[in-house]
Amino acid sequence: MPALVLVGAQWGDEGKGKATDLLGARVDYVVRYQGGNNAGHTVVIGDEKYALHLLPSGILTPTCTPVIGNGVVIDPAVLFTELAGLDARGIDTSNLKISANAHVITPFHVENDKVTERFLGKQRIGTTGRGIGPTYMDKVARLGIRVQDLFDEKILREKVANALSTRNQVFVKVFNRMPFDADQVTDELLEFAAPLQPFVTDTGLLLNNALDDGKLVLLEGSQGTLLDIDHGTYPFVTSSNPTTGGACAGSGIGPTRIDRSIGILKAYTTRVGAGPFPTELHDADGEKLRQVGGEVGVTTGRDRRCGWFDAPIARYATRVNGLTDIFLTKLDVLTGWEQIPVCVAYEVDGQKVDDIPMTQTDFHHAKPLYEYLPGWSEDISGARTLADLPANAQNYVAFLEAESKCRISAIGVGQDRDATIVVHDLVD
Repeated sequence: MPALVLVGAQWGDEGKGKATDLLGARVDYVVRYQGGNNAGHTVVIGDEKYALHLLPSGILTPTCTPVIGNGVVIDPAVLFTELAGLDARGIDTSNLKISANAHVITPFHVENDKVTERFLGKQRIGTTGRGIGPTYMDKVARLGIRVQDLFDEKILREKVANALSTRNQVFVKVFNRMPFDADQVTDELLEFAAPLQPFVTDTGLLLNNALDDGKLVLLEGSQGTLLDIDHGTYPFVTSSNPTTGGACAGSGIGPTRIDRSIGILKAYTTRVGAGPFPTELHDADGEKLRQVGGEVGVTTGRDRRCGWFDAPIARYATRVNGLTDIFLTKLDVLTGWEQIPVCVAYEVDGQKVDDIPMTQTDFHHAKPLYEYLPGWSEDISGARTLADLPANAQNYVAFLEAESKCRISAIGVGQDRDATIVVHDLVD
């Protein structure tokens, strides 16, 4: 049985949680393969709303095994707070599996993240301040602390001391902060060893065995394509690879085992943090999108920047991820506009450009070129087939499909779990 990848196709916050939850009852494993608690998924089930930050969305589906893969960075305190919150609401979290190779976010990573952003001032990236970037820095520098290290006190003490040997110099001499005590940090981490033990396993082996046994595995990225460390709007990106290619490295599943890549696209565009955003709106339309769409970051609580749909970004995401399908979310938010602009290309230094410019400089100067489509006023939240949509809404979807160069297989028309139009089955 092949694996599926679900990836954000803009700057994140596209509604991946809704898509994962929709598929959750049909898949056997849902895997987070990168990122950490800098991401947020909102899932609405009936009258209940769940905000997930670190845990895979599949944890809300009893028949599904949720997995945190090796590519994720884990703050143990956040993990157990989130688990306790779900347990208190009657959600069984005992089936969670965590990779022994996942890296651990420590208090000094969080402090490093926060003071660096303050130090950068106007040049700050706009991170969530949760220690994600510094943890990946240590991973790449081979100074990282992995989940498995918490089960060997001698190794853990050595690794914490080694990681702090230079970082404490920076805290004191550059940021004018107190140094961290290596023994105290180690003791705090050791307290998580016993509660972590039941969840930890060789997740790469687990998932490959599951595929061999005919099980269906869904790989769930956090953030989005334009926040990918290699393929995003660098340096205003995350510190990992949310794109489909990152799913292999972050889960231990080989590329030949993946046969479907599903991109999640909002019917408009949002982003959080600094960086270029050609279709961003600073007017009443932007505020209306923010208010109607509830565009506030699940993790950060920050207002999201809002703009019209950007087709060059959609085409880029299709290309970079090898998308086979698009799940278009929040179409209902656009109800009520007389006409809806769609960015189909850019103008850069007086020249029309159909794709994302190659350089950061050109992308910062890109001006959107719009085509205007007629809007609709009908309530579409009850639509369950494409034919249920008003003609103008159908035409809008068809236009986005043509511009994105990938078929739109599902459409979100509301927050509820069942407020979805399925055009093409995402599993079969």
